Amino acid sequence: MLHIVACIKQVPDTKVIKLNPKTNTMDRTSAPAILNPYDAHAVEEAVRLKNKYGGIVSVLTMGPPPAVKAIRKCIEIGADEGYMISDRAFAGADTLATSYALTKALEKIQKDTPIDLIICGKMTIDGDTGQVGPGIARRLDMPPLTNVNKVVEVNKEEQFAIIHRKLEDGHEVIQTALPCLFSVEKEINEVPFSPLPHMIKAARYKPTIWAVSDLEDVDKTQLGLKGSPTIVSKVWPPEKPKGGEILDGSPQEKVEQILSMVLEKKELFQQHKEGV
Repeated sequence: MLHIVACIKQVPDTKVIKLNPKTNTMDRTSAPAILNPYDAHAVEEAVRLKNKYGGIVSVLTMGPPPAVKAIRKCIEIGADEGYMISDRAFAGADTLATSYALTKALEKIQKDTPIDLIICGKMTIDGDTGQVGPGIARRLDMPPLTNVNKVVEVNKEEQFAIIHRKLEDGHEVIQTALPCLFSVEKEINEVPFSPLPHMIKAARYKPTIWAVSDLEDVDKTQLGLKGSPTIVSKVWPPEKPKGGEILDGSPQEKVEQILSMVLEKKELFQQHKEGV
């Protein structure tokens, strides 16, 4: 029986989020919180593998108390159990500190039920780094397979999995040992509407919530802001692209204008390159 754990995150809906003009940081109160879209596909794939091979699907997240909503969404999709680590000590964590904290929670989960497979979304839409999944795999000493867009087979008895990994010009087929970690693309599946029984279960579901004190052998210097070497000095929205320029004159005059523009850009680039 497979035990699959999907690591998820609740994120602000970036379609409607705004930047604070004074601090140049995301105003998280300006947008509703949702389950990270890539993570929804990770949970859906875990549920499909459970239905195909038998087993259980657990989900794990780190976040403040409202992140329970994201776990309930995963229960709607078909997950069986939900775990959350929530503590002020986790606040301000970058991807390094986040992967450390989630690893400690995974070690606790694994003591009760050994984990065969961990599935993460390719990245989160509020960070776009794609670093947490591989960071977990490195700490747990298991193979990380990124950009997975198809799972061909998962064989618990013989301890291997076969997947397709997305490349720019196609895909590669990889066989890996279990346990391992996948980070998946959105195209791996489609997340259907949840059936009513799942929705009822999700509405009533209460996940297991752990504080730092519930985890074992935790180095608190690796948690939260203290354990985060990443420093974001400034955040700003990209400049809006300038409109095109209409050239007047004969064909020969237009060619000369274009050449003049190209040479001007080349000269500016060269000056920038030389530090002028």
